[in-house]
Amino acid sequence: MVDKFTDPLLTPKEVARHLRIPESTMYYWLGEQANGAPLVHRVEAEKRGWPSVPFVAVVEAYVLRSLRDLGLTKRKIREAAAEVRRSFATPYALATQQIMTDGIDIFVQYAGDDLARVGDGQRPIREVIDDYLHYIDWDVSDGFAGSLRLRQYTDVAPVIIDPRFGWGAPVLASTKVPVDAVVNLWLAGESFEDVAYEYDLTAAQVEAVCRVAGAA
Repeated sequence: MVDKFTDPLLTPKEVARHLRIPESTMYYWLGEQANGAPLVHRVEAEKRGWPSVPFVAVVEAYVLRSLRDLGLTKRKIREAAAEVRRSFATPYALATQQIMTDGIDIFVQYAGDDLARVGDGQRPIREVIDDYLHYIDWDVSDGFAGSLRLRQYTDVAPVIIDPRFGWGAPVLASTKVPVDAVVNLWLAGESFEDVAYEYDLTAAQVEAVCRVAGAA
């Protein structure tokens, strides 16, 4: 059983590729601090160049990227992460459901769905939009992320990162077949139809995965 907090699954370079963020940005985030702890966690790699990013950190990087895409400042993000860490006694603030945003401010969710704006504690006067969390599947057993859907892949063939399958490599949500296995078989000369038959997919699913992966 993979420990999503401590088992290294991916390298920073792989995370950057899967989340479509610059590799330099990923390394910068791994060094960012909030309330004395990293914004994005890493663990010690067994050897140089080996994986050092656990699943929880993949989610942290995804949430951080989403908040930045919405135009939220680094200061607001750090303040929100620090507030969650203080209030809920967890270092993995960005991998919880407690952080929400309306694209302008960041809110922390407390017991009973009570929301308070980071900085002054004001309650939101408009509905908080949390679409950026749509791609995260939450684990009800601990309140942290259980799997992450990669948003560049279409609904035709959803792709997820789930620590229970493929040791952190992206897999198709429906069959848990690794994306690389599908793409590599097609690159070897097999048709979309033949690859689909091999992995119990449709030709449309295979084509969608290959095109997003940049192989077609």
